[in-house]
Parts: sequence; structure tokens; C-alpha cells
Amino acid sequence: MRQKRIDIALQGGGSHGAFTWGVLDRLLQLDDIEIAGISGTSAGAMNAVALAQGLTQAGPEGARDLLRQYWTRVSKASRASPYKRTWWDKMWGGWSLENSPGFIISQFTRQLASPYQFNPLNINPLRDLVEDCFDFEAINSADGPRIFLSATNVRTGRPKVFRQPDLSVDSVVASACLPHMYKAVEIDGEAYWDGGYMGNPPLFPLIDESEARDLVIVQINPFEREKIPTTPYEIENRLNEITFNASLMKELRTVGFLWQTIEGEKLDRAAYRDGRLHRIHASEAMTGLSVSSKMNAEMAFLEHLFAIGHEAADEWVRTAWPDVGKVSTWQPKEILEESIQPAHLDTRNDRRSKK
Repeated sequence: MRQKRIDIALQGGGSHGAFTWGVLDRLLQLDDIEIAGISGTSAGAMNAVALAQGLTQAGPEGARDLLRQYWTRVSKASRASPYKRTWWDKMWGGWSLENSPGFIISQFTRQLASPYQFNPLNINPLRDLVEDCFDFEAINSADGPRIFLSATNVRTGRPKVFRQPDLSVDSVVASACLPHMYKAVEIDGEAYWDGGYMGNPPLFPLIDESEARDLVIVQINPFEREKIPTTPYEIENRLNEITFNASLMKELRTVGFLWQTIEGEKLDRAAYRDGRLHRIHASEAMTGLSVSSKMNAEMAFLEHLFAIGHEAADEWVRTAWPDVGKVSTWQPKEILEESIQPAHLDTRNDRRSKK
């Protein structure tokens, strides 16, 4: 059976990354898939290293097992967290932590003190989890997929992409370092925060450095919401989504500019790194979840997200997988229509001149 070679880009989003776990679990059941490159940010970085290590050590089934092990351990570690759903939320089936006393106190506290004051010992349960779960010798092996993890350089404000053979506990934790919760992670004299601010997830390392020409984006954070936020919390929630989608939208516009130039100038597609774009998402289901639920790591919630991801991937496999390797199955027109186009190829100028 001829293998379809793909790259996969994994968004971050706290516990919502369990949606990606479900997506990956379904994709790993395909007999004709080869994952050449993986990029990830924050929770996407965790999924990326689990996927790569599992594939390197024990193939698709090993990757599925390691992903489940990781998310199960995330849930067990969360039992000590002060962020708990109230009995009211549990009774009504809500996953939000907005009514959690621990969550409310943390939102107030972060306005008064930083992690450098309230967490001087820099206690980070995620670091312990990464150290216990992952084997970086296997992750950095040349035998597995290429991996690209993004973080944000605190001093310069620029994105940093960590690659093999230099991936480590520090680079993975840096990709998921929320500045209101933990001190910046220092690597080689530089300080890093969560990669979601500047690359969620990074696309161009895959386009530039991988031989695969099909790029699959697993999107957690919805681009659009119909309802206008009116309360302080709703506004913060929407700002969080916009911020963590901004870098993705920028890269998609740049990719659109590149592909429009290749098409318009009839350039050698292989020489100019042309490719095909695909997306797996469940925007309707994810839109119904508040930003506070990204801190909810109850196993029941993670399994709920896993099921949503598995179902979304199953639908994508049914409808889009036959076309992978042939054509793009996702055309983000609402994004590309607003992108800069080469002036001599800009059909909008022609439309305006006819008015």
C-alpha cells in the first residue's frame, strides 16, 4: 500500500489539547499514513513529543499508548490543583471553572503578584510530568519524525523554534510556560514564555525543512464567534482566542501569498516549496467551551475532548483523506482574501477598476 506522507501542525490550548489527542489516535489507525514532520506549541508540543517518541520506539500503536499515558498522568497530577468544578457545574454538566473558588482567587491574585512573588521556588508540576513521561534520546533520534516546537523569547518578543537534536525538558516546558503562572524558562541565557503568542503552531519550519507536501493543521482555538462578548470574562476569553490564533492567521496569509505567486507566475512548484493544505477542527464544539476549561484536567473532561477529536478526525478521514496527496482540502478564503497579494496578480484591482 502506497503511504501518504504528511506534516502535522498542532495548536496549543491547555487541557483542550486532549482534542488533539483524539485526532491523533484516529489518524494513527490509518494503514497508509506516514508522519514526516510535526510542529507544536504548548499542549501541542506535549502531543508532538509523545507522538514522535511513540512512533520512533514502537510505531503507531506505541504512539497511541504513549499519548494516552501522558493525558492520563496529566489528569492524575491535576488532583492536587485548586482548580475544581463546583458541585453545581458537575450537576449541570458544565466543564467551566469560572465558578471555582480556586480559579477565581488565582485570577485576582495574578493582578497583584507575579510568579516571581507567589511561586518563588518555581514549582511546576508540568516539568516533573515531562521528565517522567518522555525519553529525549528517542525524541532526538534521526529515526523518527522531524519535530519543531515554538516558544516566545521574552527579551526580544520574537518566536523561537526548537529542533532536534537539541530538544529537552526545558524546551518542551518553555513552549508551555504561561507567564502568569510560572517563571520564564531560561535556556542558553535567554528566557522563554509560551509559544502561543508567536507561533501557534509554527508552519514555516514544516514548509521549509520537511519533504512532505501535505500539511495538516489540527486547530483547537476557533477563528470566529457569533456572539459579541459583553462581560469582562467573555472579553478576556475572546482576547485569548484572538491572541493565540493571530500567529497562525499571519502564517496562513504568508503561505497564501507564496502560493498565489507560484500559481500566477507558473513557477517550478518543487523549487518554491509548494504544498497542499488541510485542517481538522471541531469549531462548533470547541466554541462552546470557555477559556477557563483549558485549566480543567479531570479525566472525564479529557475523555470528552478525546471523543470530540476522534469524531472530527474520523469525519475528516472519510471526506478528505482520499484527496490528500492530490489537492488541498482546505482553502481558508476568509483569511486569504484579506492577505497581501502581488500587485500584478491582484484580481481585486481589476474588480475595482470595473466599478
